[in-house]
Amino acid sequence: MNGTCTISPGGSQKKKKLCTLRTSSAKDRRYADIKMVNLRTQKRLAASVVGCGKRKIWLDPNEMTEISNANSRQTVRKLVSDGLIIRKPVTMHSRSRARELNEARRIGRHRGLGKRKGTKDARMPSQVLWMRRMRVLRRLLVRYRAAGKIDKHLYHELYHLSKGNTFKHKRALVEHIQKAKAERARERVLKEEMDAKRAKNKALRERRAERVEAKRNALAAEE
Repeated sequence: MNGTCTISPGGSQKKKKLCTLRTSSAKDRRYADIKMVNLRTQKRLAASVVGCGKRKIWLDPNEMTEISNANSRQTVRKLVSDGLIIRKPVTMHSRSRARELNEARRIGRHRGLGKRKGTKDARMPSQVLWMRRMRVLRRLLVRYRAAGKIDKHLYHELYHLSKGNTFKHKRALVEHIQKAKAERARERVLKEEMDAKRAKNKALRERRAERVEAKRNALAAEE
């Protein structure tokens, strides 16, 4: 009972271990008693003084007695300045793996049928797609009208065609504009040719009428 243990030379290994535990030093027993000290109040005060959460407070396990005696903020501040109470560093979470995953997704990886959750319209609403397409087409029309590539009449016509879902993308609208301009140019050339032909026929009719009138006048003079 006085902390000593006597083992016979032929004692078993189990008895030796038991004797070793019984003859533990007074320092170890005192440290075990210190570990049982409740330091919730000190940790709460330290968290308030340092300005962080209680989980971020580190208390020196070798100075538990002194820390347990701290019952005011001033005493806790002194312990913080002495280094007995320390704020744990912020844990850094690496985003390298997340960046690699995002890079892979940008080129189409990890986007198969097995990775999709939700309906097609929930993942990308059709209304959003419609708005984006209309804005692209209308910006193109405004830019072409400002540059003089189309007149206000063609702009008005194409604006309503775009709203009527005639063009599925910008390339279709550009091709339609090119075809419309080519068709208008062809119509203008045809109109000019028809006007020239009409003027030529009119001149022929006038000359023919003049010749007929001249013959009539000549016959009337002979009579």
